[in-house]
Amino acid sequence: MPATPAWPPSSLPRLYVADRLEEGSAVTLEGPQANYLGAVLRVQEGAQVKLFDDRTGEWLAEVTEAGKRRVSLRLVGRLREREPVPDLWLLFAPIKKGRIDWVAEKATELGVARLVPVLTRRTIVDRVNCDRLRAHMIEAAEQCERTALPQLDKPQKLTRLLESWPAERSLLFADETGGEPMAAARAPAPAAILIGPEGGFTPEEREAIRALPQAEPVSLGPRILRADTAAVAAVSLWMAGAGDWQRHPPRVAD
Repeated sequence: MPATPAWPPSSLPRLYVADRLEEGSAVTLEGPQANYLGAVLRVQEGAQVKLFDDRTGEWLAEVTEAGKRRVSLRLVGRLREREPVPDLWLLFAPIKKGRIDWVAEKATELGVARLVPVLTRRTIVDRVNCDRLRAHMIEAAEQCERTALPQLDKPQKLTRLLESWPAERSLLFADETGGEPMAAARAPAPAAILIGPEGGFTPEEREAIRALPQAEPVSLGPRILRADTAAVAAVSLWMAGAGDWQRHPPRVAD
């Protein structure tokens, strides 16, 4: 007997919407999202789409009106509740366009709860296009079936961040001068990972970080890593050891 196919199929279009979703409510999409559904996919009335809002989970919606500039949908029912997210922050010094976009995408896929660009003395990029970063985060969540998006903060100076650091949150910072292997670090949530700039932290910054009671220097191995590689490696190791990977092994997106 042939297996019963999954319903709704995973191949349905999947989009993030900013408005709160409720069963039976109507949703109107315009701009790039409408163009994607109406002009690229050429959906017709009655077609089904998956929607999520980062608050109430994932919903199945049915197209009630289709056009190239405007698509109207009606919510049919909820498919999933919003997923639980490990309480991990990723703090990183901004890097060049393209590579910082990649960090935002991968942090979203890996399940980071909050992204905080941190300005240090050796940071080579002092301006961050948060709108562009959020667009990359949304695209990653759409493709990888996430129902939750990380919070994205505006850039903060390292000194101010340390001054207001929460007492209950541990801080794992990648220290190029050495530290406990990241794979062996024990820092359950709430936790944060701090990745410095490509030139590394200054001695004064390193001293200030180490003076924080919650801070723990960690090593990411014997090889020199680029900042974007270090960020993804550190998050992956934390998720495997203290996050939710042991309960829910990662799946590969279609």
